[in-house]
Amino acid sequence: MYHYIAQLWKRPYDGPLAEVMKQRLLEWRNQPAVVRVEKPTRLNRARAIGYKAKQGFVVVRVRVRKGGRRKPRPRAGRRPKRMGIYGFAPAKSLQLIAEERAARKYPNLEVLGSYYVGEDGNYKYYEVILVDPHHPAIKADKDINWITQPSQRRRVFRGKTMAGRRMRGLLRSRGLKGTHKYKWKKKAKERKLKKRHEASRGARLIVPQEVAEELGIEK
Repeated sequence: MYHYIAQLWKRPYDGPLAEVMKQRLLEWRNQPAVVRVEKPTRLNRARAIGYKAKQGFVVVRVRVRKGGRRKPRPRAGRRPKRMGIYGFAPAKSLQLIAEERAARKYPNLEVLGSYYVGEDGNYKYYEVILVDPHHPAIKADKDINWITQPSQRRRVFRGKTMAGRRMRGLLRSRGLKGTHKYKWKKKAKERKLKKRHEASRGARLIVPQEVAEELGIEK
């Protein structure tokens, strides 16, 4: 079942979900920015994050305005490049902003994760899974009771959710030059060519014999 749900969400705007998504977006835009919903819209993503249909779990849909930050244009004192009205985007993703807004709306709950559910011309919509760390059903569940630990308190504001770790660069590759394999191959090549760094122990300046005698340098 989850496989077929995932297949539908690969192309939600031009497949079987197209008409449903259109009606949903019309309805969602007229609702408040943060709305609690009864059950997840994308059950496969919610279950992958850790959602269970039991007490202690809360699902919230958050609406976030698309685009970069809006900043008032200065009246004077700056050239156009320094006005700060173009390319003024935050370092955080819209998904992380949605998670933080949900956490502020429900301060007694912890954010478990979130997923994309739609967008229109002005807004993006995310559903955020929240957990009550003080609920007995959560404390008794060995799969989720790790979130009751003090180290997980206000976890969304410390970049511990999936969107936060992506912002911190923990889920992306730093490129070939940042990998262990690249460094290992580079050092192996240097050993093969007998190269030594100028600051390494034993490295000496190679000076011809006649020049060394004129300068009085002992090789």
